[in-house]
Amino acid sequence: MSFRNPGAGRAMRLPRRPRILLPVLVTLIVLGTLFFLFTGIFTDYLWYDSVNYSSVFSGILLTQILLFLVGAVLMVGIVGGNMLLAYRKRPIFASTVFGGTSGADRYRMALDPHRKPIFLIGMGMLALFAGSSLAGNWRTWLEFVNAEPFGSTDPLHGLDKSFYMFTYPFIRLVLAFLFTAVVISAVMSAIVHYLYGGFRFQSPGVHATPAARAHLSVLIGLFVLLKAIAYWVDRYGLVFSDRGFVHGASYTDVNAVLPAKTILAIIALICAALFFIGVVRPGGMIPGVAFGLLVLSAVLIGGVYPALVEQFQVKPNQQAREREYIARNIEATRHAYGISEAEIINYNAQGDPSKVDVSKDTSISGVRLLDPSLVSKTYQQKQRIRGFYDFPDQLDVDRYPDENGELRDTIVAVRELTGPPPEQDNWINRHLVYTHGYGFVAAPGNEVDAEGLPNFNAQDMPVTGPLAERTGLKQARIYYGESLSTEYVIAGGNPEDQQELDYPESGGTGQQNTTYDGKGGVPVGSLFNRLLYALKYGEINILLSSDIDPESRILYERNPRDRIAKVAPFLQADANPYPAIVDGRVVWIVDAYTISNSYPYSQSRSFGDMVRDTATDTRAIAQQPRDHINYIRNSVKAVVDAYDGTVTLYKWGKEKDPILETWSKAFPGIIKPAEEMSPELRAHLRYPEDLFKVQREMLARYHVENPDAFYGGQDFWNVPNDPSLRDSEIKQPPYYLSVKMPGTDEPRFSLTTTFVPRQGPNLAAFMAVDSTDGPDYGKLRILRMPSNTTIPGPGQVQNNFTNKFSGELNVLGLGQAQIRYGNLLTLPFADGLIYIEPVYVQTAAASGQEPYPILRRVLVSYGNKVSSKDTLEAALQEVFGESTDQQAPAEERTETDTEGQTETESRTSALNSAISDAEKAYADAQAALSANPPDWAKYGEAQQRLKAALDRIKAARPSEADAEQPAESPSPTPTSSPTTSAPATPEPTPTSSS
Repeated sequence: MSFRNPGAGRAMRLPRRPRILLPVLVTLIVLGTLFFLFTGIFTDYLWYDSVNYSSVFSGILLTQILLFLVGAVLMVGIVGGNMLLAYRKRPIFASTVFGGTSGADRYRMALDPHRKPIFLIGMGMLALFAGSSLAGNWRTWLEFVNAEPFGSTDPLHGLDKSFYMFTYPFIRLVLAFLFTAVVISAVMSAIVHYLYGGFRFQSPGVHATPAARAHLSVLIGLFVLLKAIAYWVDRYGLVFSDRGFVHGASYTDVNAVLPAKTILAIIALICAALFFIGVVRPGGMIPGVAFGLLVLSAVLIGGVYPALVEQFQVKPNQQAREREYIARNIEATRHAYGISEAEIINYNAQGDPSKVDVSKDTSISGVRLLDPSLVSKTYQQKQRIRGFYDFPDQLDVDRYPDENGELRDTIVAVRELTGPPPEQDNWINRHLVYTHGYGFVAAPGNEVDAEGLPNFNAQDMPVTGPLAERTGLKQARIYYGESLSTEYVIAGGNPEDQQELDYPESGGTGQQNTTYDGKGGVPVGSLFNRLLYALKYGEINILLSSDIDPESRILYERNPRDRIAKVAPFLQADANPYPAIVDGRVVWIVDAYTISNSYPYSQSRSFGDMVRDTATDTRAIAQQPRDHINYIRNSVKAVVDAYDGTVTLYKWGKEKDPILETWSKAFPGIIKPAEEMSPELRAHLRYPEDLFKVQREMLARYHVENPDAFYGGQDFWNVPNDPSLRDSEIKQPPYYLSVKMPGTDEPRFSLTTTFVPRQGPNLAAFMAVDSTDGPDYGKLRILRMPSNTTIPGPGQVQNNFTNKFSGELNVLGLGQAQIRYGNLLTLPFADGLIYIEPVYVQTAAASGQEPYPILRRVLVSYGNKVSSKDTLEAALQEVFGESTDQQAPAEERTETDTEGQTETESRTSALNSAISDAEKAYADAQAALSANPPDWAKYGEAQQRLKAALDRIKAARPSEADAEQPAESPSPTPTSSPTTSAPATPEPTPTSSS
């Protein structure tokens, strides 16, 4: 029975034409929306099919559809059913139940004629909301139904850890869904009861019909029943608690919160029963008592009692109370982050340089000097070829054999395309002509040519050089890469058309053209596919262009990390893919992780904060997630072909990873066993940077295994700030280089880092991980320094370099030149620790050209001896040469004090003359470089004169005794220098690399 306003008369009717147009318009909108939705889904299918991962697409889509339907049906069934029940239980004559009229009558009369469309629209929106919300949790569902056991239990409840990783999140999801359904049902049912007279707000209170009271009591009882279940489930969530000194269930959680949750669950069950009893025993007393009991117990038992235990039992004796739970956290954290097998070696680091023969120990002579972040500009200047090509700001370090078959650290990069020149930027050029980069560029990391530039062994277009020949490079075109700016390109087609720019050349048309013949991308030869992609990208040219023929293919999702994220959305890709030549082709190697924040008792940290350092700050990489994690494994090595985009996933790791096993059940066959890797691919695998950064952050604290020592924190370490950045609060990045660790027979390609004490600049420890495929791959080794010695840390060594060699470095930085410090490398050597730092001078090549760095000095520090030479060999020879009396400087200082002013004046005159000659040589060198073309003969001659002048400056430089009397020492910086405000210390440009 409907309620109508007697005075309203007949409802107004729309004219016939609007009544016809409105449904037609709505139908067109719905059909258009559905077609655009179909376009997105079908083009996704075409992409997945093109990379042979259609099973991932179908698996995700079917799961989402299933969850959408379940969520929509359940939510509409629960909420809609309760609303219909409230409507059916409405009083027949609302005004006679409580007497008189109410404000609800006016709303009822306005809405009642349209109640069916309003109800249907509301249920449709609710179904869309609920279905979409549940479908968005498809990962939680797939992990739940495919869960693999960990084979170990938590110490609190004795459950397999897979319960917390896979089952517990699903239970929380179901509870959240049911809570939402019951709350919405209660609110909407109350509105219906109110509109149709089921209850009213009248003095002295709320008056309700028995049906309305019973209905709402049941719904509130169901809410309280769910709350009882939630209290019980909360008991298991205590293993993630952050209440105590560390994450995981603390003393208060175990001895106060856990029993409190159990008691609250029982009380909530009693309260739910009281609400249900209120259905058959009308009256407000029983529900009121139930509600009051629930609130009071939640405050007193759930809040006050644990707070009292924390305040009066734990805080006065926290170390003793928390000892057991700190031990649980340490054990769980070390396992969850893969650091439980880290080997700690006590290392004296007190080697004697006079007993080292560097001519016999060659383990240090091959150390990498080229800084991957600095020489990027040099690669740009020497190998960019044209302005529409580019290299990344951060180059990569890999290993390649030299002519003798010995592996050498090599700085590698690919020449990627940035798009057409601005004056030629149009749709055809951007998407059909400038389609790919070209070339693989490499240089040994431990050598430079006579000018201080990288000694390229793979270069130019087409690629030439001994490395390219040794690796058999056949396909150097880069259609898939990190820096490709165009979202999509359309390549392939008739081979005779040759419309794609391949690479520039000097003769003929000035360029070599090509036609893509790879299997990457989606065919767009058919009209239907062209229509779909025209809609997808909002570009009519895709549909109309005559340059697209039946063999054309559209290539998109071209970033290697993006491709991995699509084919394996359960993996987190490392921020730094690196190129390698494998089987004659350029491929991208990407480390991929399984991560979680649900490992019981493990310490949770922000992933983004842990991997942030000066390399990630200066490198143009995709932003890593800020999500907190407490579990990580490098369980997959991914390979993306740079030419055809093929994605191959290989299982990696010695131990079982239940997360990967779970997803392998969900998507069987997409991850290949490691045994299928080719030997050539294995030769280029390395330990991933992001994982190493995470592990070093955790090891800074979790190398301490004793809970009492952990509580005190005296032995905690910090990752040092990058010493090349003054007053920086950003961490120094780890470095790839070949290191000979104590106990090993030869240098091994490793990823290294240092630690300093929690408070202090001294060196606390050195850590390296073996990055070469083999039995020791992934082995973490930590050299721990004695706590009673003061071995200088990176910051102290950097300051010592700057103070010791500021004069000659300032001369190198005359005029517009700029001193650039490279990566400060730390290595164990000859029972001690050696620091090596390259120093670059950055100058402009010619007018209008971007400046680039040239290696000019190598600084070495070992013990209390330092050196600055043109080459590493010379610096090592000076440090490890004949033994010298370490007291000589003090004796010379005494002699100098008695020699008088004559010697000082003579030395000052020689120093000024040398500085003048250095300025003249530098100016001549700059003039030679600025010539068009540069005059390299004059430049080389000027560099020889500059070197001779610098040697004279070094010989005439005041001794350490004279350095204490700055008034008698002339400033080595001329007034024309842009750094005259601080003449004694050149300001380094912040740089670092990994």
